[in-house]
Amino acid sequence: MRIDIISAAPNLLESPFNHSIIKRAQQSGIAKIVIHDLREYGLGKYKQIDDTQFGGGAGMVLMMEPIVNCIKKLQSERSYDELIYMTPDAKVLNQSTANSLSIKENLLILTGHYKGVDQRIRDKYITKEISIGDYVITGGELAAAVLVDAVIRLIPGAIGDEQSALTDSFQDNLLSPPIYTRPAEFEGMKVPEILLSGNFPKIDDWRMEKAFERTKSIRPDLLKDE
Repeated sequence: MRIDIISAAPNLLESPFNHSIIKRAQQSGIAKIVIHDLREYGLGKYKQIDDTQFGGGAGMVLMMEPIVNCIKKLQSERSYDELIYMTPDAKVLNQSTANSLSIKENLLILTGHYKGVDQRIRDKYITKEISIGDYVITGGELAAAVLVDAVIRLIPGAIGDEQSALTDSFQDNLLSPPIYTRPAEFEGMKVPEILLSGNFPKIDDWRMEKAFERTKSIRPDLLKDE
């Protein structure tokens, strides 16, 4: 998979993609992430990429021309399965969306900054808009990092134990059950006996029961379609 990211603040993305699973996925060739500095496509002597709003109002807006020039250049080199815009006023990212994106070949992500992007970009070029939650952060870079992490970890080979990703929260509309490791007892707190029994069918049943209980208690909205 190749993921291209257009950013007005590309330095914000350096650390998230240089550690852990994402770093290993790139080193092994499973994924390739390329960050494009929007400023390189800026206008005039000062490489302008933003301007004031028509109609007045606080906050600067990313201009069409630099973004379109970058998109067109990238599209001339390859086709993209999705052109995604990270923005708080969109459908919130969930596991189902991450699953569907993980089987794509090429993704192009546009990160918002300042007040956002000219609406005409969204109208003409964007095929999917994604939010990471009902709140606002400084720019779309960190949101893009969240999306990329959620997607790449699902690609076969990205995680050593692929079964691990398949048992994460939300994969089956349930939160994960409680998990434990050694020691079996610490400061009087004991691991549930069932997990020490070696009876794996019963352990699976226990985990499913606890997952349902946690989901019903913490996120009952996930059970509405059950």
